[in-house]
Amino acid sequence: MNFSSADVSTIMDRILDAAADNLRIAKILVQLGLDPDNVTYDAIFNRLVEIGLANITLANMCALIGAIFFVATLLTQTMVPLRVANMVGCTFFAAFGVLAGDIKTFLLYLLLLPINALRLRQMLNLVKKARSATQGDTSMEWLKPFMTERKYRKGDVLFKKDDPANEMFLTVTGNFLVKEINVELPPGRLMGELGFLSPDNRRTATVECTEAGHVLTITYEKLLEIYFQNPQFGYYFLVLTSQRLLENIARLERAVAQNKIA
Repeated sequence: MNFSSADVSTIMDRILDAAADNLRIAKILVQLGLDPDNVTYDAIFNRLVEIGLANITLANMCALIGAIFFVATLLTQTMVPLRVANMVGCTFFAAFGVLAGDIKTFLLYLLLLPINALRLRQMLNLVKKARSATQGDTSMEWLKPFMTERKYRKGDVLFKKDDPANEMFLTVTGNFLVKEINVELPPGRLMGELGFLSPDNRRTATVECTEAGHVLTITYEKLLEIYFQNPQFGYYFLVLTSQRLLENIARLERAVAQNKIA
């Protein structure tokens, strides 16, 4: 069947007229159960109350509470309260699905619950680790799975001052000496981390093995990869290097004071 442009225009006009007729204020008022010729604020309010009371069911109440919590997630600025609000909203929407007999809604929000619970747990662990770091717990034991082992004998030089730096070390056994400041590094200490932060990635001191042992190493490229996957690592690293710099400053202050006394 072929339509001329005039026929198409006529059909479109009819569609638009029907849409306009459905959107007329009078028709909307009639659908709401109001008299278009006698509309007052009290009549509108009373009718809305009647509609609300007629639709108050346990299922709809669950949906309403769930919607309130989902709106709360849009207003929340931090992740932990956001996840909590999202889990509460999912719980009420899942209950709505059960009470309303809507299996799709029930399954959707039931599946969202463990996902939000997992993310909440990860975020709480992050907060816990960040709090521990601010209280001085700068252990880097959790880095070990990303590191490789390397052994050194007494007298071996791990790196010299101003050498190009591309890896960080964690001492496991043995002892190591920072020659410029005559400081020994026992097991469990990081070294070579300042080269990661220096502008040209150069070593800031010379480290020599004074007692045979082994270390764990990790490249700066791997450190960057861990940082982008786990942003909390950047905070740990900042706390760690700040602590190391403060120790060096305190050591220099003691040396200057001793020289003044001498």
